[in-house]
This record gives sequence, structure tokens and C-alpha cells, in this order.
Amino acid sequence: MTASPIYSSDTQNRKADHLRVCLDEDVQCRQVTTGLENYRFTHCCLPELNRADIDLSSEFLSKSLGVPLLISSMTGGTETAQLINQRLAAVAQRYGLAMGVGSQRVAVERPELKGTFKVRSHAPDILLLANLGAVQLNYDYGLDQCRRVVDWLQADALILHLNPLQEAVQTHGDTNFKGLLGKIETLCTQLEVPVIAKEVGNGISGEMVSRLRQAGVAAIDVAGAGGTSWAKVEGERAQDPLQQRLGQTFADWGIPTADCIVQARAIAPNLPLIASGGLRNGLDAAKALALGSDLTGMAFPFLQAASQSEAALEFLAEALIAELTTVLFCTGQGAIAGLRQAGVLQKVD
Repeated sequence: MTASPIYSSDTQNRKADHLRVCLDEDVQCRQVTTGLENYRFTHCCLPELNRADIDLSSEFLSKSLGVPLLISSMTGGTETAQLINQRLAAVAQRYGLAMGVGSQRVAVERPELKGTFKVRSHAPDILLLANLGAVQLNYDYGLDQCRRVVDWLQADALILHLNPLQEAVQTHGDTNFKGLLGKIETLCTQLEVPVIAKEVGNGISGEMVSRLRQAGVAAIDVAGAGGTSWAKVEGERAQDPLQQRLGQTFADWGIPTADCIVQARAIAPNLPLIASGGLRNGLDAAKALALGSDLTGMAFPFLQAASQSEAALEFLAEALIAELTTVLFCTGQGAIAGLRQAGVLQKVD
């Protein structure tokens, strides 16, 4: 196997850089959008509903959720990340949200940092997702490391994130993706918890949904383009002019989130599906649910709020819930499943 060129201290520094760049620099996609703006709900002027009776509850991977919202994977490995993760977990528990943590590779390399991810005591009841880069299966990682991060977190499932563009732009990135699908398939048969395949903001096509489903993944997070550009993030971090240029050239690369959802649902009608990538409010989440996702994920809005205070996070959660509830109320639907009925969401010509 190929030895990883990244040393553990570099991994920890990179985690700190990622937080700083995402919060302080302009690393959002500009030319490519989520595609959700191409859809509009049909307004119902007489909903025949009591807004107070609307039910936002749902289920994902056999776990009950108060709201079909996922705090998408972001961070870990530093003191700041630990505080952010604890705040996120507390709010997820309070409102019945799901939560993923950032890549736990840094904790595998430096086990003394695993506490920066451990949030189960703050959120005993939530759907909690562990996280490793799929490419690490080509760099001496295997079943043992995957079990370790799941066990440390007491996680309900493991995210394997797919990030070829990010690794290509990242200085000394891990770019040997050869033969990964077979290794993912083997892991899916061996690991005791479900495996979720997730992109990081460039999208998963219908063809790849088909191949990943055949490999045995339990769910897919399409993580489409239109939100944070990890090419931009790595370009901002880079000292090498070539890596900086790559970050700018590929800043808007990827498949829009809406297109990913539509393709995924056409290929795999019953596969548990997470929609993330550029969702910024409850209206975006409602559109993603109406297009066929079972769960909707956001990272950047939660990161911004968590970096301020737990109170800011509570306001965000309540705002998202109010926005999603308002969509249901103003389309005459009493529950999430109603959003998928014919005629509720229309494509704008």
C-alpha cells in the first residue's frame, strides 16, 4: 500500500486552517448554484390546517428524528473544534436533529485528540455519524480504523467521504483513488453499522449512485455543488502557486445539488438519501425533500452560528424549523411526505 505523505501534526493544523478559511474567507461557489432556485412551491391559499398540528418528524436509518435536518460533517481535532462540536451536539439533542462530525483521521493518528469529537454525552438520543475519507482505505486504513472511529463516537453509522477534487487541490493530498470501490464493498460487508457514501460539495452522479448502491452502501449524501467550494478552501490554504491556481480554476466544479437529487432518485427510488450542498434555509431544505431526499444537511450555516454561541445555534435551529413548517402550511401539507405529492413543487421554466 502507498504510505500517506501527511504527518499527524499537519493533519491537525489543516483542521484549524479549514475552520479559519471557511469562516473568514470567501470560499462559496459563485458561478455554479444548487439548482434549487429552478423550483417553486405551489402556494395554497386555503390550507385547511392548524399550523400547530404540522408534523415534521421523520426517520432515517431506523432512527427517529424531530426534524429531517442533519448538521453536516465539519470539524474536530482542535480545542475550537471541540467546543463547536459540543455546541452542535447539544442543539441537535434539543431539537431532534441528526449530526455528523468532521473527518476523524486526525484522531486515528493522534488518539489523544479523539475527545474533540466525542459528543455522545451531550446528545444521547441523536442519529450520530462517524466520518473518515474513503481514500484512506488506500493508505493503510481498513476495518480496524473504521471500527475504532465508530466505537469512539458511539456512532450509528459511518460516513465515507469522497473528495477527489479536494485531494487534488490540497497540498500533498492523497490522490490514489484506484480500486476504492471494491474496498468500500468489502467494508460494507464487514462493518457492524451502516456505511454512508458522501461527497464534500461536488456532487454524486446517478451513475455513481448506482455503483455505490451495488457496492452495498446503506445511504448516500449527494453533497452537490452550490455551497462551500473545497477547491477554494484548499487553494486559500496553499503556499504553492500551482495549488493556488488549481483552487481558483476548479472553484465552481461539480454537479448542482438539485440535479444530484433528481438523478439519485431516478436510479435508486428506495435508497435512503441525504441532500446537502449549498442549502442555507428551511425553504431550500423543503425543496430538497420535495425532490426526493429523506434527510437534508447543512454545514456552513451551523458553523457560523456555532462559532458565535449556543444561543445563536438555537436561533438557527428554530428559524429552520419555522421555515420548513411554513412551507408545509402554505402548501397545505400536514407532514413531510406530503411535499412529494404531484403538483406541490413545480420546475420554473
